Amino acid sequence: MVWSIYTFALLLPLCFLLTGLTITVALDPYIGKKHRRVMFIIIGLSLSLIAQNLLENALAAGELRWFWRTTWSVYGYTIRPIFIILFLYIVFPDEKHLGCWALAVVNFLIHLTAYFSHICFWISTDNHYLHGPLSKTCLYISLILIAYWLYRNLRNYHDTKGTEKRGILIHIFVVLTILVSIYMDGKVSGEDQPVTFLTYAIVIGSVFCYIWLHLRFVRMHEEDLKAQQRIKIMMSQIQPHFLYNTLSSIQALCLTDPEKAFDVTEKFGSYLRQNLGSLDQPQLIPFEKELEHTRTYSEIEMIRFPSIRIEYDVQDRDFRLPALTVQPLVENAIRHGLRGIENGCVRVSSKRAGSFHEVVISDNGRGFDTSAAESADGTHIGIRNVRERLRSLCGGSLTIESLLGEGTKVTIRIPAEKDGKQ
Repeated sequence: MVWSIYTFALLLPLCFLLTGLTITVALDPYIGKKHRRVMFIIIGLSLSLIAQNLLENALAAGELRWFWRTTWSVYGYTIRPIFIILFLYIVFPDEKHLGCWALAVVNFLIHLTAYFSHICFWISTDNHYLHGPLSKTCLYISLILIAYWLYRNLRNYHDTKGTEKRGILIHIFVVLTILVSIYMDGKVSGEDQPVTFLTYAIVIGSVFCYIWLHLRFVRMHEEDLKAQQRIKIMMSQIQPHFLYNTLSSIQALCLTDPEKAFDVTEKFGSYLRQNLGSLDQPQLIPFEKELEHTRTYSEIEMIRFPSIRIEYDVQDRDFRLPALTVQPLVENAIRHGLRGIENGCVRVSSKRAGSFHEVVISDNGRGFDTSAAESADGTHIGIRNVRERLRSLCGGSLTIESLLGEGTKVTIRIPAEKDGKQ
């Protein structure tokens, strides 16, 4: 009766932890499928390890059942290193960890020898556990895996900053907890301890690994929200600029050519009715829609500056990109490169280039110092914002080539494997 109460007292906190962890992992909306699956495997193996501890302890205290005691011992020694590998998958889910699995397989094969030799361990006829020359295999392989886990976390600690750096301390704490538990298990005999310290450390480590995982996803979610907020701010900077310049063109035409001003106003009004609503959303739009924005804007500008022409060579259409991506670049070409130049030309082309959708905006204008495009002043407004939205929304890039007196070429590249539709 005393043994049962003692065992119950040991099992109760473990059951509470694993039950709470199971419910939390199942309900957590931030965890992806891969991490959720790893956490459930850890929880399942933790329950089986608790059962293994209890059964092995009971078999050691009763009459000889050589096969079952050997089987449960082999199972316990086999899964202990696997927990370290699973903890590695929490931090590095996209890696195979083949070397670690190879060590786990070696550990399993060595312990299988208990069925037919004394090289690792064996159960004597009087039901005692006896050590062979390779009885420390599980311990040494586990220490190798722990050292590797600690090394990877310390390397991450060196490479990360801020809150992410502090999060790595959680894994270092789990490693230290496991090491202390291994030492404590060496000081306590199995007959006095139905559940090992290592089992407790693994359950506690599972909880702390989940805490790290949850904090990581919360931090990533916060970073996404901040990125979306930055995009909204950038969009708010671009849209008034576009509207202001269009209205300025109409104002100038009212003095020089009222009929053209009427035509431009009609075009602009149609444009606002059809497209302005979509520009309020900092999300991806079809390339065709961005071309429509660009054509509307360039038609307005060409009415005011008839010496400028726009050419299109569209070979690739089936992809998406951030709103107001091409139009601000055409605007820069017209206003800062071609204005006042005879036979000025802006060429907009698109094509599939390997694993990318490529859009090129080129002109035969004045050219400029490309370092000026990185500044936030009004000289080349929109370029920095376009580059940032391409990077944030679809993993795209923007490059600029320009020569003074010869013209400018801006190249947008969007990864084709996503087709800009994520």
